Amino acid sequence: MRLLVIEDEPDLADGLARGLRHQGYAVDVAYDGLQGWELANANEYDLLILDLNLPAMDGLEVCRRVRAAHPALLILMLTARSRPDERVAGLDLGADDYLVKPFHFAELLARIRALLRRDMRVRAPLLQVKDLKLDPLGRVAWLGNRRLELTGKEFSILEYLMRHQGEVVSQEALLEHVWDMQANPLTNTVRVHINSLRRKLEDMAETPYYIETCIGHGYRLGTAKNLEET
Repeated sequence: MRLLVIEDEPDLADGLARGLRHQGYAVDVAYDGLQGWELANANEYDLLILDLNLPAMDGLEVCRRVRAAHPALLILMLTARSRPDERVAGLDLGADDYLVKPFHFAELLARIRALLRRDMRVRAPLLQVKDLKLDPLGRVAWLGNRRLELTGKEFSILEYLMRHQGEVVSQEALLEHVWDMQANPLTNTVRVHINSLRRKLEDMAETPYYIETCIGHGYRLGTAKNLEET
């Protein structure tokens, strides 16, 4: 899951990013509304954490633009504004939930999980490719009847590939969705994680059953020759 935090208080923004990364999320941060809108419009995010009091572009305007351009993006507002009409304005513009400052980080995590659970019910609740199954809500995957012991990054890679079954997914797309803007595109971290995932799937790069390497382009799940023949 890739999240975007738009918050003009650097200590709070950076603290939230550290905490969320520790929970396994990929997180980008913007410190003003304009930068946040540009990031939201340029990248694919699962959820936006949006402060209402922002320089350069007010949070309500960011919310309006994001909802118009990306109707499926989840928006959780952070606000110090106590007036109900201001919170109502954000919800009317398309925010999915709000949290009043100050708040406990545990409550923020619970709100995020609740929004993602609701969103997952709209998506396919259980992903499956042959005998490979993945439950995005429970963060559990199985190979046949065997539960796979996956790291957070391996799970996110597998989920992204399964959601794009049959498509060639580039290394850059995996870096953007599973990691964040801090990821170095020149590293071999994607290849390392793919190889580790293959071992756990008992997959061979030379004769792939699940994950096919498309040389010079990326990876594809679900259309390898051995898989088509079964």
